[in-house]
Amino acid sequence: MERSKKPSAIGVAASLPQPTITFRENKIEATLPTGESVTVHLYGATVTSWKLANGREQLFMSEKAHLDGSKPIRGGIPVVFPVFGPPPPNHATSSLPQHGFARNSNWEFLGKSSSESLGKKDCDDSVKLDFGLSHTMLSEEFRKAWPYEFGLLYSVTLSKEGLETSLQVQNKGNQNFDFQVLMHTYLSIDDISQIRVKNLESKTYIDKTQNATSHTENSPALEINKETDRVYKALDPKVPIIVASAADDKPIFSVTREGLNDVVVWNPWIEKAKGMADFAPDDAYKKMICIEAGSVAGWQTLEAGESWEGSQSIRPRL
Repeated sequence: MERSKKPSAIGVAASLPQPTITFRENKIEATLPTGESVTVHLYGATVTSWKLANGREQLFMSEKAHLDGSKPIRGGIPVVFPVFGPPPPNHATSSLPQHGFARNSNWEFLGKSSSESLGKKDCDDSVKLDFGLSHTMLSEEFRKAWPYEFGLLYSVTLSKEGLETSLQVQNKGNQNFDFQVLMHTYLSIDDISQIRVKNLESKTYIDKTQNATSHTENSPALEINKETDRVYKALDPKVPIIVASAADDKPIFSVTREGLNDVVVWNPWIEKAKGMADFAPDDAYKKMICIEAGSVAGWQTLEAGESWEGSQSIRPRL
């Protein structure tokens, strides 16, 4: 039977709250309808803020971090490529600065996609931001120091459950090149004395505070009570690195990886924190722990025309 006044069709997709994206002052800010947010600076494609729905910040940022492009940003999640640490002598990266050029370069914002467009669910509870860097975008100095043709695609995905960052490295030239990659994540914590780092027991690590000597971790729950700079090697990326509360042993953060089999654990402690001009306040080392997913114990060789990808997924205590 025909109805004289048919109800208008309900636009289901249009009625769903959408993530909001703002672009100002060379930074992208994305907020989910549920309140979670992430901020990414185009300088270094550095994630400088990740907040939960309750407004609680999950990443540490130095009060003296340079946000004007004059220096790499101290805090958040800087991207390290194509070399970790001081470049070795007599290597293709030898003319580059420490940690390479990705965190010292201006990236391009390539756009966003939502969970709906990603085919995930029937509601928009995540947003993915894509950033790009290629050899043509580098400074003349960096192109001269590392003359390979490459492309980097960096994706930052914010969801209610956590934050994922992934990097795809593309060799767009006709020469093979070696590289290392690291996501230098500064996690925000209440008190360094009240956390433990778990799932590293029996793993081999290089201790940079002891002349890069090799050791085996014997603690099931690593306590940070001094300057710590360790590269844990050949880990199973599916086994999460847990930052747990010393009080109740519950996870504060859980970090799983794909393609990133090394993890750096870093805290500058008292003297080193005082010696870093862009680290403030001096006692801020108590409020941060770096759990850095990477591929840095050796070198990845990328053949001409090939690509490589690695990612990390961070889940907070919700």
